[in-house]
Amino acid sequence: MRSRATHLVSLLVAVATAACAGAPARGLHATPPGLGRLPYTDADVDFMSGMIPHHAQAVIMAGWAPSHGARTDVAILCERIVVAQRDEIAMMQTWLRDRGQLVPDAASTRHRMTMNGVEHEMLMPGMLTDEEMAALDRARGPEFDRLFLVGMIKHHQGAIDMVDGLFKAYGAAQDETVFRFASDVYADQSIEIDRMNKMLEEGRP
Repeated sequence: MRSRATHLVSLLVAVATAACAGAPARGLHATPPGLGRLPYTDADVDFMSGMIPHHAQAVIMAGWAPSHGARTDVAILCERIVVAQRDEIAMMQTWLRDRGQLVPDAASTRHRMTMNGVEHEMLMPGMLTDEEMAALDRARGPEFDRLFLVGMIKHHQGAIDMVDGLFKAYGAAQDETVFRFASDVYADQSIEIDRMNKMLEEGRP
């Protein structure tokens, strides 16, 4: 597992290097003193801001495991997701706050964007709709396990797609924290998708 994660991070380094060499970065900003040597871009801000509600929904989904009768291996996975993603939400909020950016609420599952002077709320890639969340909340036992795994696989793939988008943005992910976090998301969630697919197979009659 470690070798695969290392390989994925190596691929991301190559993609990021190619992106940075391609064209001037959109909205390049100097990092405040003491927070890093390299600049950050609007794409980095969009990524960190959008990943907070993405993580927030995952925390809600995984937090239902104890009350919804999740089987042992699903419950253990859910506990790990809750702990890890809560910590990452706090890290992303700090990163944004330190750079004078708007900081999304840790519990909000909608990403707020302003387009043509009008604020819109949107779901990030892979996130469950309100109807899908309601169905998951109603489920118990094996049905909860199945819906959770199917939903979280889609959720994780959405996060990977967000990382892909970040690394394709010119000049993005030069900031050390953004690069390290995005690389970890790509590697860790790719591995968890494989694990959840196996858990789905094990749960089928």
